Amino acid sequence: MDNIVQNLQGIPLNHYLIFCSVIFSIGVIGVLIRRNVIIIMMSIELMLNSVNLLLAAFSAYRGDASGQVFVFFVMALAAAEVAVGLAIVIMVYRNTKSVDIESLSKLRW
Repeated sequence: MDNIVQNLQGIPLNHYLIFCSVIFSIGVIGVLIRRNVIIIMMSIELMLNSVNLLLAAFSAYRGDASGQVFVFFVMALAAAEVAVGLAIVIMVYRNTKSVDIESLSKLRW
């Protein structure tokens, strides 16, 4: 375990910040631009994973496990989001034969 922490601390924290902010911004752009529900869900997962990486990096640099505990909870939240989101996507596809966001307006009264 100490070897992993030393390897993480070998990379400057600024590199982690820049890398995670780039990944997070790619996820935000994917949510804002794309219309496919599956791509939007993948972009949300990308944002959650960038936050997880940053939490793990801060946890390694500080030497405590609180960031890793938060990573565990975020991963559990992401798994629940995928399960509920995919169930909704399947139901929308059965009703509209499309996973496009614009087709969801047909489900109004």
